[in-house]
Amino acid sequence: MSHSVKGWCPGAYRPMMSGDGLIIRVRPRLGRLTCAQALGLCDLSQRYGNGLIDLTSRANLQLRGVALQEHDAVLDQLLTLGMLDETPDLEARRNILTTPDWIAGDITTRLHDALVARLGELPNLPAKMGFALDTGAAPLLTGASGDFRLERGAKDGDLVLRADGMGQGRAVTESTAIDAIIEMAHWYHQCAKADTKRMAQLVRQTELPPNWCDTDPRRAAACLVPGVLGTDRVYGVAFGSIRSTSLQALLRDSRATALRTTPWRLLVLEDAQDCAEHGFISESKDALLSAHACAGSPACGSASVETRALARALAPYYPKGLHVSGCAKGCALPKDCATTIVGRNGAYDLIEQGAPWDSPRQQGLLAQDLMNIKA
Repeated sequence: MSHSVKGWCPGAYRPMMSGDGLIIRVRPRLGRLTCAQALGLCDLSQRYGNGLIDLTSRANLQLRGVALQEHDAVLDQLLTLGMLDETPDLEARRNILTTPDWIAGDITTRLHDALVARLGELPNLPAKMGFALDTGAAPLLTGASGDFRLERGAKDGDLVLRADGMGQGRAVTESTAIDAIIEMAHWYHQCAKADTKRMAQLVRQTELPPNWCDTDPRRAAACLVPGVLGTDRVYGVAFGSIRSTSLQALLRDSRATALRTTPWRLLVLEDAQDCAEHGFISESKDALLSAHACAGSPACGSASVETRALARALAPYYPKGLHVSGCAKGCALPKDCATTIVGRNGAYDLIEQGAPWDSPRQQGLLAQDLMNIKA
């Protein structure tokens, strides 16, 4: 297998080669790691990688910079830590995003376990497709990635299965929800064309059965922000890039018992005490929370420019949103942004109210030019 091929989600068994080595993705069950697991992942990052861990938009964690010959050793360690499925097929299918406000034994955990137990009944789906279990007190994952979305209904106890891209869904119960997901997955498999990769794309082309889009989900709640959350503490991660030594220090000093990942570049530390920030974001108004930047050059072979130092310097001047992308693919934010800066042939293009692949307002800029422009 060639690791240079792009276009899939890099898992643990099937990593992706980037400019700084293999990217090995770990999918935490229920988006949670015990403190021991989190510290173990930090140790793996330092022993086998480059010391950096990505927090992705699906609340997964990625080891970066792993040498090809160290892949098997990393897999063995992940299995020992209880952070890896026993087979590549199960790991690839277990693309499940869960609301971070679940508590042990609640409906979210029960639905998660029931879905995992029946993943083998799903048809073959595109690798980027996934499930969102947004079944806390109110939906939190509305803006996060998920093709099959389980949400709370308008009344207490009601559940709604919603195809991504549709405003309404199908009324289900806890006992029928997984059957309904599997039925919808087979419908997708039967109706999708070769170039159809996501649910939202299919529902623009094909009508759902009428009773699959006649029930409103509950109105979404406000997203989490850095700060105190009951006995927990929420920290932001600039650009979703974690220094493993910094996370080790934060876990040690806060005496947290566990860590929860989110799709918003936020970490929730359970039962955490107040301590030094160690480079993480603790203020909800920090400009870096609205700035996006990929790894850039030289970490990514597709990028021709540095990204994160520039984004960090420019972020305070673009409070409505900033995206610095190493190339036109826009991996860090593949959609419109108030200000988008894209690398091309070693220089930068400036795009306003657009995506990285849109026509730029200015081209061939240097970093100093962008510092002089400022919004």
